[in-house]
Amino acid sequence: MSSLPYELALALRYLRPKRTFVSIITLICILGVALGVAVLIIVISVMTGFGIQLRERLTGFSAHLRVERAGPGAIADWRPLMDRIATNAGVRGVAPYVNAQVLVETQPDPGRGSHVFGVIARGVDPKLEGRVSDLTNNLIQGEFRLTPKSVLVPVGLASDHQIRVGDRLEVYSVPTFRQMREAQRRNEGDVFTGGAEYWVRGILDLGMDDLNNSVMITSLVDGADLWGEGDGGGAQGLTVMLNSPDERTTERMTRHLRQVLGPDYFVGNWLTKNRPFLDALATEKAMMFYILFFIVIVAAFGNMSALITFVVQKTREIGVLKALGARPASVAMLFLGQSAVVGVLGVASGFVLGMLALHYRNEFLHFMNHRLGFDLFPASIYQFSGLPARIVPGDVAVICGGSLVICLLAGVLPALRAAWLQPVQALRNE
Repeated sequence: MSSLPYELALALRYLRPKRTFVSIITLICILGVALGVAVLIIVISVMTGFGIQLRERLTGFSAHLRVERAGPGAIADWRPLMDRIATNAGVRGVAPYVNAQVLVETQPDPGRGSHVFGVIARGVDPKLEGRVSDLTNNLIQGEFRLTPKSVLVPVGLASDHQIRVGDRLEVYSVPTFRQMREAQRRNEGDVFTGGAEYWVRGILDLGMDDLNNSVMITSLVDGADLWGEGDGGGAQGLTVMLNSPDERTTERMTRHLRQVLGPDYFVGNWLTKNRPFLDALATEKAMMFYILFFIVIVAAFGNMSALITFVVQKTREIGVLKALGARPASVAMLFLGQSAVVGVLGVASGFVLGMLALHYRNEFLHFMNHRLGFDLFPASIYQFSGLPARIVPGDVAVICGGSLVICLLAGVLPALRAAWLQPVQALRNE
């Protein structure tokens, strides 16, 4: 005798693989639930990882908060302001910066000529920058040494314009063009037309193609000179790194610094700067979750149709059970048990399949890129060399639990149909 309740024992007996049409449909239903759960886990984990890594890279270069003067001009005496901000609880580090739009001409070499391109020169203090960004850890060639008239070039610019460590660059800044214009207005005979000479000390990988093709790094003093507003030592603003960069903490610290610093300073954060993109990413993740859940719903409808077919085929057995005294609830539990077994097997198989797919996602991506001949996940668009993923236990629990509930609900209608079947009618139909 089995130790299981007879309803569950019968349900398992009926689900044993046999060479019948119903058994094939049952296996298809299990496979449908498994694929739905696996696809949901894969897509949600990839989108979660994409969002997390994108946030890390956005804050890895420009930190969490930025403080600038409310009006034009530089923050001349920025060290007292930096010390004042650093005393706030929750602040990990503060560092100055300068952003200057410049025009760069590469060193002309025989056979390849020179390249001219526009770029943002970001001036930083190398001793303080490590507190607020990952710049000091992103060097791939040369050395992180910002001596006077030296720059660090990202790998994208270096590759596109054939820049190597040790090359000389002519940098034309806004003050340079102003000097040229004033000289022309004064009709001076000798017009200065050259830019400042800078030397490439290293090559950086900033982690995102947009940054690798639009920014180069120099010292704070040189950045202020290129900007033309810093008087050789001022800063355009301060970047602030927080201990916890979540949305609530970031907004709370932003409001606090605005109150403390007053109307003379503008305080912005990385959430405000990237809000449209982050909101679009969150909306896309939610929509993908709801849309892909329909795969599980379709599989549940298949399970329902299989149970309805099974009820029709087992009408005589149901009548015999009713004649022997089986209660309607017991008959309903028999078919709900079948639906539960299908749901459990499908969810468990989908969970295992999803975990395996996430573990070997990049190997599969490289295989498909090689077989198809084109890049399925181009770094120039998505800013990542590999497919990111982050498995969140809460998301997996919602997917697996929701799928199991849907499978159970799919068995309610066939179970009620069998539970209220009259014994005399069932035996007469046979």
